[in-house]
This record gives sequence, C-alpha cells and structure tokens, in this order.
Amino acid sequence: MARANRRLTRDIRYGHYVDGPDPLAPPVDLTEALGAIGDDVMAGYSPEQALREFLRRGGRDLTGLDDLAQRVAEKRRDLARKHNLDGTLQEVKQLLDRAVLAERGQLSRDTAMDDGDRALAEMQLDNLPASPAAAVSELGGYDWTSPAAREDFERIKDLLGREMLEQRFAGMKNALENATDADRAAITAMLDDLNELLAAHQRGDDTPEQFDDFMQKHGEFFPEGPESIDELLDALAQRAAAAQRMRNSMTPEQRAELDALAEQAFGSPDLMSSLGQLDDTLRQLRPGENWGGSERMDGEQGLGLGDGTGVFQDIADLDELAEQLAQSYSGSSIDDIDLDTLSKQLGSDAAVNARTLQQLEKALRDSGTVKRGSDGQLTMTPKAMRQLGKSLLRDVAQKLSGKQGQRDLRQAGAAGDRSGATREWAFGDTEPWDVTRTITNAVTRTAGEGGPTGSGVRIEVGDIEIQETEARTQAAVALLVDTSFSMAMDGRWVPMKRTALALHTLITSRFRGDDLQLIQFGRTASVMQIDELVGLDAQWEKGTNLHHALLLANRHFRKHPNAQPVLLIVTDGEPTSHLEPGGEVFFDYPPAPLTIAVAVRELDNSMRLGAHTTFFRLGDDRGLARFIDSMARRVGGSVVAPETDDLGAAVVGAYLGSRRGGGTSADDWGGAAGLF
Repeated sequence: MARANRRLTRDIRYGHYVDGPDPLAPPVDLTEALGAIGDDVMAGYSPEQALREFLRRGGRDLTGLDDLAQRVAEKRRDLARKHNLDGTLQEVKQLLDRAVLAERGQLSRDTAMDDGDRALAEMQLDNLPASPAAAVSELGGYDWTSPAAREDFERIKDLLGREMLEQRFAGMKNALENATDADRAAITAMLDDLNELLAAHQRGDDTPEQFDDFMQKHGEFFPEGPESIDELLDALAQRAAAAQRMRNSMTPEQRAELDALAEQAFGSPDLMSSLGQLDDTLRQLRPGENWGGSERMDGEQGLGLGDGTGVFQDIADLDELAEQLAQSYSGSSIDDIDLDTLSKQLGSDAAVNARTLQQLEKALRDSGTVKRGSDGQLTMTPKAMRQLGKSLLRDVAQKLSGKQGQRDLRQAGAAGDRSGATREWAFGDTEPWDVTRTITNAVTRTAGEGGPTGSGVRIEVGDIEIQETEARTQAAVALLVDTSFSMAMDGRWVPMKRTALALHTLITSRFRGDDLQLIQFGRTASVMQIDELVGLDAQWEKGTNLHHALLLANRHFRKHPNAQPVLLIVTDGEPTSHLEPGGEVFFDYPPAPLTIAVAVRELDNSMRLGAHTTFFRLGDDRGLARFIDSMARRVGGSVVAPETDDLGAAVVGAYLGSRRGGGTSADDWGGAAGLF
C-alpha cells in the first residue's frame, strides 16, 4: 500500500489545463465585444458580419484572427526565405571531399606501397566526376587504404539511408545513427510488414488484430502513437506528401543526383524499392493529400531530406492554419482552428488567444446575446439590445456628469399606485423599499455566509427589494431621427442609432411609465421598433420629410391625451419633401415653400397638443441654423447643436428636462448622472 501511495505521489504533476476550457478561469467579459458588434450592426453590418469582424480585429487585450494570420504568414515566408534544398547533397560532398583528402594523405605516406599501384589510385582520385552521385558510384569498388577515408565513405551510404527513412518516419535519422546490421534488418522487417498491412487494407481484408500485432512489433518506429490504421495512414501520407513536395521543389539536377545516390543507401537498392512501394500505396489510399505542390526555397541554410520534409510539413500546417484563420470558406467556424497545430507553430500564447476567441463566441451565443434564426443567420436578441443600451447609457452618464448644475430628477411617487409585488432594486429606481423583505434577505444572506446574526444585520445593496407600482403614463415621447442621404454621407448614421438606443434603454428601464415612439424620416417617414432602427442600412435616397414624421408624432400624442408630449427632432437638413393630400410624396431642392408650410403647420399642431419641442441640429450650415431657430421660437422650443459624439447626451438631457414640464438647457443635462 505504501509503495502504491509513493507511486501515486510520484505520478502527480501540475501544469496547464489542456483538456478543454480551464474550469478555474474567469468568465469571458462580453462588454467590449458586445459594444463593438453593436457599433458595426448600427453601421450596417449584419450581426453575423459584425461578430466575424470583432473576432478578426480582436479587442484591447485580445489578439484577433488577423494578427494570428499575419504571424502565420510571416513564419511561412521566413521558412521559404531561410532555407535551400542542397543540404543532403552538400553533406555528401563534404564527406566525399574529406574521404578523398584523407586517402591522398595516406597514399603519400605509405612508402611500402607499390609505385604503380599508388599512381593508379591517385589517377582515379584525380579524375573523379564533378557530380557527387557519380563520384560515389565510381568509388563504390575502390580499395581504400585509409581507415578514416573508408569510414567517411561508408557514412555517405549510412547518411543517405537515414535521410530517406527520415523523410517517411520522423526521428529515424537520429535513431539510426551508427546503425548496426541488426538495426538495418529491423528496418527492413518493419517496411515489409508495413507494406503487407497497407496492401491488406487496400484490398479491404485487414483486421484490427493485424494492426495491433504490427504496432506491438514495430511501435517504436511511430512516436505519434496511432491507435488505428487510419491514423497510421494519415501520419504516413502527410509526411510522404511533404517529401514529394520537397522533391517537386528541387531542380532536375538535384533530383537526378539524389536518385543516383539513393540507390546506394545502406549499400543496397532494396531500401528504395520498399519506400517506393510504400509511397505508391499511400498515394492510392490518400489521394486528397497535396502531392503536387512545390515551393521556391532560395535561402542560405541547406536542408537535408529529413529536415526538409519536416519544413514542408510545417509549411502545410501553416497553409491550413491560414485558411482556418481566414474563415473565408463556406460553413467556416472559429472552432475549425486546430489549437494543437497553432501551439506547435506559433507557441502556446497564440493557442491561448485563439481559444479565448472561441470561448468568447460561445459565450455570446450561450448568454443569449446572439442567436441563429430559422434562416441560419445570426441576430441580436432583445437581451443583447438591452446590454448594449446600458453600455451606451453609461457613456451618456459620463458625459452628462461633467455638465454644470447637476441635480437628481427622480421624484418619489411618480410611478403610480403600489401593485403588491416586489423586485430587486436597480440603481435609479425611485419606488419605496419593502423593508420586511429587505431585512429578511440580509438575515438569510448573513446566515448563509456563516456570520453572526445576534449582534445585528448589515444590509447590502443586493438585499434591497422595492415595492413595484402600477405603470402610469407620464410622458408620450416621440424621437424623430433624420435618415436622409446626408446623415449617412456625413458620418452621423451610427451616432443617430446610438442615441435612439440609449434613449430607448433609459425609458424602458428607468421610466417605464413613459411611452416612446421612434420615427425615422427620409423621403418618407415611418414608425420603427428599436431593433429595426438599429439594423437599418444607410439610406441613399434624397429627401427630408419632416412633415410626414410630425404627422406620425402627433398621432402618437393624441393616443395619450393624459401624458406630457415630448417632441425630440434630430436632423441635419431643412425639409425637402412632404406628403400630398392623396398620399403621394413631393420632393424638391432647394426646399419648396409648400414643403416648409406643411411642416410648420404640423409643428403648430404639436404645440397645440402641449408638446415640449427640442431640435438637435447637426452640422454647421448657417441656413439650416436660421431655419431651425425660427421653428423653435415659433413653438417655444429649444435648439441644441451638439457635436456628433455628444448627440446621445444632448437628447437624453433634453428628455429628462422636458418630462419635468420645463424647457431644456445645459443645466438639465446633468440630471441623468444620478440614474447610473
């Protein structure tokens, strides 16, 4: 028992968590991703495109797919520029030159040697062909007088055999260094058994037992540890295809030299015959491998056959990673990225980044932020719209908090009569506390945490519950947003959408008794739901139909006769179109007097309904400024000319001021700061 415990203790190791996501890792923060995706959707991207764009770009502290793809491309380029394919030939030439030099030295020192024999040997050495392969072939029957020269010459045959095997079986070159006859016999037996196994598989009459017997006998030659014949085939075919691509990349002269040298590998042509049979079988069983590719390798560092095959395998891995990271093929998914290969080629940090991106996408889906519709396309869920709206509201609050004259606009009792239900308090709620449930929550939490309850209870924010009240409409709000050609052309499209979403989120989460209607107006006007407006593509049709938008706004106000009408108009141009009595659209530029007249008439109707009107003028056009100012004075309204980035803060501030029953000024903007 003690021995078993010692063995168990010795086998325990601590390291990186590799089997799936780390269960102890913090949850993925979706805030940045949701904001970026929301901005892209508002800019006209589909949710699917927006998600892919974020994964490509990454975040502040997160490497995106594009950066990983760039690292893959740089490594591939470095491999091709760094190496050439003369490594084995250069090594053969060095061994051959060293053997010849040693032999010449021995011939000159051997005084006992017959002068005629010495002259004949020197003449043979002097007239060796320039081709290393031809020289090795000619010296095959040479009677070496120098032991060192003979040893170097034998190393050439040994080197070629090991290189040829290294091309098909990784690690074989080092394993067979200083190989004995028994080692060579073991290699021959393995190749014979392997070819027999693959031939049986090709015929379809192999068995799992046959594979198991083969691995039991020859498993030491396969460090990958294949568990089936298909895994064995995949590993062999990938390396053999890389070897073929290396051969394809050589010059005809290089291929001829190596072919001639290969016949002398291990001093026998049998090795090449067995390897040739293996390659033919692998081509037939795995025709989908890239057997026909090639690379231009013109660097300074020579590659041997074995190392070169490894480089060509690396290049194949990098090509696959580049395709996976590009996500450009039909049905592509970020889960397609091979994290093991990525870690092997670029390091563990790259794999961690890719895994984080995978977890981020999964979290977006699992959290209900995005979902795939019946048409197969991603859509942003209402939950995502709420989260994005809250993020925009926080931005608005930060802008408003810097304004002068901040004051809290929340008023007790404004929401209506109590309904009897309670809910958890949210920052900005004005309803009264339910004291009993709040204290009960605090006591329960303290007891659950193991703390003392007899000496007093400490109430935390999460304990607080408030008494819900019945909704009572306090304000009927109409937000009119210009969606004409100029809004898209001048970069105001996304800020307009962000503004609408921020106001919608504020009203639906903090002022649930108010009724907001979103109205877009271009050549015509229409009422839109928030998700429709957020997903609206840029409109390139000319026309600013304020008349139609005001008709819809006044209809909204009349539906809520007991509510305070609040009219908010965001525009960057004068009215250039209106509705004719028959419903046709009239357009003219410069604005026709009739278009101005009917727009002013509907604005007067809004005033008679009691609307507090605020214009948000975008742009620096002086003519527009004069027109908007005159319209505002006519109805006792206000004009705000914010910078584009401040539009959301301006609209929210105006809404908060108007629902109090007064006008809008910069001092009213700060009222939103107390809501967050």
